[in-house]
Amino acid sequence: MSLLADEVEVLRRTPLFQGIELSRLKLVAFTSQVMRFSDGDALFHQGDTGDSAYLILAGEAMVVADSPIGEIELARLGPHEVVGEIGILCDIPRTATVRAVGDLATLRMGKECLSDMLDAFPSMARVMLREMAMRLNRTSAELVSARAAAALPT
Repeated sequence: MSLLADEVEVLRRTPLFQGIELSRLKLVAFTSQVMRFSDGDALFHQGDTGDSAYLILAGEAMVVADSPIGEIELARLGPHEVVGEIGILCDIPRTATVRAVGDLATLRMGKECLSDMLDAFPSMARVMLREMAMRLNRTSAELVSARAAAALPT
């Protein structure tokens, strides 16, 4: 099986791309770039311009954000998960830094291609928004817990 066929198969099994016709998946795979990272390498940094999203093919990535008390780990992501999609939907700087945890292989998908896919397939946009809403819900719950713990008398 060719590398392109492998990438199409990974896209097909990724929840974000389920239900997308094969010809469109081939286009995404063809216009995307496989990128490999070593432990600690950054895919992108907080504050960077959001020009692409990354589909994790193999390995794990850690999402961290700068704070007044130092760097805070927000999440860990693994195969078939997408990171950097906020930069595709909004023209805002990256909200976090993403680093490889061990060896990491990703498929870097450009903003233009993904924007076209979202326009053509509203179901894809709904899946992306649902995932972002779930992440926001988790982050909100963690914030409530952290603030409650900080408010407890010592």
